[in-house]
Amino acid sequence: MAVTSTSERAPSTLLTREQLLELYYYMRLTRSLEERLVNLYRQTKVVGGLFRSLGQEADAVGSAYALDRSKGDVLSPLIRNLGSMLVQGATPLEILRQYMAKGDSPTRGRELNIHFGDTVRGFIGQISHLGDMVPVMAGVTLSFKLRREERVGLVYVGDGATSTGAFHEGINFAAVQRCPLVVIVENNGYAYSTPTRKQTACTSFKDKAIGYGIPGVRADGNDVVATYQVTKEAVDRARQGEGVTLIELVTYRRKGHAEHDNQSYVPAGEIDRWARDNDPMDRFITALTRTEGVPAAELERIDARVTAEIDRATDEAESSPPPEQRDGLVGVYADPPAAPVLWYREGVRSAVEKHERAQGWGTHDDA
Repeated sequence: MAVTSTSERAPSTLLTREQLLELYYYMRLTRSLEERLVNLYRQTKVVGGLFRSLGQEADAVGSAYALDRSKGDVLSPLIRNLGSMLVQGATPLEILRQYMAKGDSPTRGRELNIHFGDTVRGFIGQISHLGDMVPVMAGVTLSFKLRREERVGLVYVGDGATSTGAFHEGINFAAVQRCPLVVIVENNGYAYSTPTRKQTACTSFKDKAIGYGIPGVRADGNDVVATYQVTKEAVDRARQGEGVTLIELVTYRRKGHAEHDNQSYVPAGEIDRWARDNDPMDRFITALTRTEGVPAAELERIDARVTAEIDRATDEAESSPPPEQRDGLVGVYADPPAAPVLWYREGVRSAVEKHERAQGWGTHDDA
């Protein structure tokens, strides 16, 4: 799978030195946080699976960085888009607590990995079923259009998800309605264990845009600046009322579907070649030091800052309590409930009443 150059048009926005260093910070934070999660996983402190983005940090960080949080832009990540959530304001502490299923995690231990959202900070919790967030984000961005808000949505899908009905229906609807939506297809070589050539006859995923009557562009997903530039153009286009853009980011998944996947289906030497020749961190460090003139010591200071942040977050997450049983009854429909709860299943009433008293909601003796 060859890496292809970025958009044919000139970049609409030039990045400052400070912005380039911020991109480096988020890429380093993504990789280091996932490395810490691997250590915790091997200590059996992570509950459930661990899904890494090793080799794909540039595409998540660069694309999310093109959004404007001050305008209320939102994104919907996939399991390998941790970097995009960090750009939008998610914290290492939240991520660690979530993966460890702690009682004070964003979902109070009721969901795993990055399956949580925050509409205020601009990330919408994902649905695991492949492609299903495309129609969801079509609806979200249609609401922006109907309310005449200058907001943009971004949704990530893998190459395999482009073969699903949900992807087709969602992007077709968004295209017809001219929703302010950017659809990013991460072409990372594999749909779980299925190589791209065995799940689609398309030579390039950007060509799928033709059938929907929308622009399709292809960019080097391992180049964080190229990714930012092509996404920024699509975001600007959407904000101007010009509708959907499909972006294919060519990258590579250097880890399996999850940590339990031994990647026995990958040809010998393929992973090593991508790690040696096309690592997004190595490429960006070279660009910063050789082209931008950033001293290596400055990058080392960012690395140290990231390590300190993750160390503090790890200590705090490990000391967090496990979820309490009654947490399973809170926030199922609304938190706090819109109306008093007047019935309970046998055996849980006392726990619920105790929780309600602690929250100041009162009890219901007439139930």
